[in-house]
Amino acid sequence: MTATTAEPLVVARGLTKSYGATPALREISLDVAPGEILSITGPSGSGKSTLLHCLAGLATPDAGQVTVAGQRLDHLKADDRTTFRRRTIGLVLQFGQLVPELTAVENVALPLLLEGRSRAQAWQAATDWLQRLKVEECAALRPARMSGGQAQRVAIARALVTTPQLILADEPTGALDTVAGDLALEILVGVARVSGAALVIVTHDNRVAGVAEREVVVRDGRIESDGSLA
Repeated sequence: MTATTAEPLVVARGLTKSYGATPALREISLDVAPGEILSITGPSGSGKSTLLHCLAGLATPDAGQVTVAGQRLDHLKADDRTTFRRRTIGLVLQFGQLVPELTAVENVALPLLLEGRSRAQAWQAATDWLQRLKVEECAALRPARMSGGQAQRVAIARALVTTPQLILADEPTGALDTVAGDLALEILVGVARVSGAALVIVTHDNRVAGVAEREVVVRDGRIESDGSLA
């Protein structure tokens, strides 16, 4: 699905964030439309991941605001923000961030269980996603027994199992070989196009960025360029 003139799904205004004396974001403003596939690129340390964390409500900007699906994230208490993120945002972090005590199928089923789905429904949905990402052999394994690439694909399955409105992916293919990376990208883009979810990918890989319709380049905490790739 291609972005349209609909109201933006994500509205970020004046995002400023520092870590100690080191500025990470400098008054960044950004809109993301429903169904849009957007890549955020730039050199290491440019602020790409910090921007994605602010869009997800994982990091709180020092100034500025983020609205997702009509909800100001800074207006939510921490627990409510976690619930909103679980229901609205599919999040793929750079190093997977799986729950170490849970197996792969348990990790993927967890968001559904927290939303009140039955164990049978959650397990079936989780199993289906593990199969789609070709990591069904990991279903009974805990993260410590998975390779980095397997864990990353399990994390992608967990992000997509809830059918989110917004998918945020930080280097989603960084731990994957070319074949697995291509499969993961195909699934992420396919889900966005079929469901109408917005997909935002942070990457330093031009091949990954190339799946997007629009590229935002971040440098030194500022947006250097923002343009269509069509």
